Amino acid sequence: MIKVLLCGCSGSMGRVLTEIIDEESNLSIVAGIDKNKTQQYSYPVFSSFSACNIKADVVIDFSHHSMTSNLVDYCIKTKTPAIICTTGLDDATIEKIKDASKEVPIFRSGNMSLGINLIIDLAKKATRLLNDSFDIEIIEKHHNKKVDSPSGTAYMIAQSINEELENRKTFTYGRYGRSTKRQEQEIGIHAIRGGTIVGEHTVIYAGTDEIIEIKHTAMSKKIFASGAIKAAKFLITKKSGLYNMDDLL
Repeated sequence: MIKVLLCGCSGSMGRVLTEIIDEESNLSIVAGIDKNKTQQYSYPVFSSFSACNIKADVVIDFSHHSMTSNLVDYCIKTKTPAIICTTGLDDATIEKIKDASKEVPIFRSGNMSLGINLIIDLAKKATRLLNDSFDIEIIEKHHNKKVDSPSGTAYMIAQSINEELENRKTFTYGRYGRSTKRQEQEIGIHAIRGGTIVGEHTVIYAGTDEIIEIKHTAMSKKIFASGAIKAAKFLITKKSGLYNMDDLL
């Protein structure tokens, strides 16, 4: 039985994960971490990592970027592997994660959907074939409660495309004003927030007289929970290191 410590258990993804893991025969949530104890679960919930006295085999994190640094400290102290799914991390926190992965296995991804990681591969191939004569733009849509923008997934897609182009492109986040003519070196990234949109990402290749779109639509948060569970089963067998969806696939 894999014992899970769920960080962000009171959030929307925490509730979905609790439901999905309850149906798993070889996983069990032994404790949760959340500043807001708004949910009543069968497992104990602590307001901080320092207050948690229950040992787990792996941490699954769908919380807020303000908690990530403490999560990493906890994982180093207790030698507990972690699945970090939280987005909006700053450069300092990302570097801290990289340093921590030298001591403990860490799996980090801005999107736990297998489908999203497939369209990233498709976008890489399209970029290699179309870059010379097509403009590249990314549009992401999420619910009106999402706090960070653009989404971590949009960054993943944009960075993967740019790596194919030897990082020659610059990112432009939306456009406003009287002097916004598109520059050749741009990749445009645009964020839409509204309603209960779970997540939608579209990569647009716009050429002369033709447009190609690669699109992924998440219909339910369950796809992210399933990906996190797969990652947890994968990670507990690994040595220290930094892993992502490419390793899992």
